[in-house]
Formats: sequence, C-alpha cells, structure tokens
Amino acid sequence: MTDGARLPSSPRPARMYARTFMLTIDIFTLFPGIIEPVLRESILGRAIARDLLAVRLHNIRDFAADKHQVTDDAPYGGGGGMVMKPEPIFAAVESTLGAPPAVPVFLLTPQGKPFTQEKAWSLAEGKGFALLCGRYEGVDERVREHLAAEEISIGDYVLSGGELAAMVVVEAVARLLPGALGDEEGARGDSHEGSLLEYPHYTRPPDFRGWGIPEVLLSGNHSEVRKWRREQALWRTYLRRPDLLSRADLTDDEKNRVRQWREESEKPGGD
Repeated sequence: MTDGARLPSSPRPARMYARTFMLTIDIFTLFPGIIEPVLRESILGRAIARDLLAVRLHNIRDFAADKHQVTDDAPYGGGGGMVMKPEPIFAAVESTLGAPPAVPVFLLTPQGKPFTQEKAWSLAEGKGFALLCGRYEGVDERVREHLAAEEISIGDYVLSGGELAAMVVVEAVARLLPGALGDEEGARGDSHEGSLLEYPHYTRPPDFRGWGIPEVLLSGNHSEVRKWRREQALWRTYLRRPDLLSRADLTDDEKNRVRQWREESEKPGGD
C-alpha cells in the first residue's frame, strides 16, 4: 500500500530540507541480483535517473580470498546452519569505503533497532550510508562489534537474508529526497509522519455497491476537508496504534479528545 496524500495541517510545520548533492547508498550483499530489478522501477528508478540517488551494489563474494570464493563456514561450538565469514565482509567494506568506513555501515538483522520514519529522515538528510545484508545464520560477531555502526531491523520476523530489508530502507529514504516524488509535499502526509497514521482515502466512483464517501470530501470546502482528515488521522491512530500518540504532535484540543476517548472506552460497556 502506498501512502501518498498530504496530511492535513499539524501543530508544527512539516519537515523540509534541501540537498545540493546526490545521496549515495552502498549495499554489500551475496545476491545483488535480488536488488537490481527494484532499482529500475518507480520512485527509485526516477530518483536514480534524476541523479538524486546513487545505489552501488557490491558482491561480497568478489572479495573472498580463496579460489572458490567461500563466504561462509560452520559455527564454532557446533549447531546448524552456516555463518558469514568476517574476512570477505571486511575486505568488501574497507576496500570500498576505507578503514574505518567513511560512512556509517548498518547491518540488517532482526536483532537490530526498529527502523522508523524518523530514522529514514535522518538517513535522507545525511551524506550517505551503507547497508550490509546478512545471510544464513547471520554474520560473524566480529562484524557486529568492529564494522557495523548500528544494527537495523524492519520488524520482528525473520527473512532469508537482508536484501529485501535493504530495499525497504532504500525506498523509505529515497522518497524523502527533494524531487523524488511527483508531488513535492507527497511525503509530508504519509503514515507515521508526525507520529500519526494517515487518514482514509477515496476516489471515483462516489458510490460503489451502495458504499458512499463522506460528504465533506465532496463539499469543496478545503478547510473542512483538512479538519476532517486531521480528525480521521487522530482517530485511526488512537484505534490502531495508540502507542504512537505519546510522541505525536498534538494540539491541546487533540490531547483532550484522546483523553475523552480513553475515558469513554474505560466505562462499562465502552469499546
């Protein structure tokens, strides 16, 4: 699902910034072929074509020292699975980015800190970064300790490798770059901007199988539409992700409204 509409006015101005240089992202992986097709499509493809973004793929296997290009080995202490060896990973990163790396290297792992919209903004405003995609049982612990600046997780579940997680991070960051979206304000209304989920969307036809749309959206009154959208964003966040409200940008009136909803839900028979 794509969140593309603008969020109605919030208590604080939307986050805006300007870039005067291309953002470069280096991705270190054993399977660059998983990532390559995604970079040619949609927002990522346009951002790259417009020289807003450069994504450089590095095959870790190319940096293995032996003739068989071995990049994994059995874990010390026994157990199932294989572990990615440190030598090819360090060689790949340091030969590309220097020692120590000139930009932060983020290891993609379910053990990492949750990736958030705030983190996406931080990366979009930076000078570049690198993503390291794990495989198998993960990477040798010395990679975590001495190469990765931070570990990032896209959720509490396990994938076969970090490639798809890397594309989640790249997509989230790229769409924040000025000029990447057709609507310059498109990213301002996304879910999680301002820590609120986005309001409901409707399009033609106005009646589908007897299901209509809110009259306010047909009124032409832009002030009322903005007010409705803000209220819907607040209500949807309260229902679905109340944990976000503690850090949301709310007016005093909105805080009182949330408090009233909570009080009503706590009454006998309340929802």
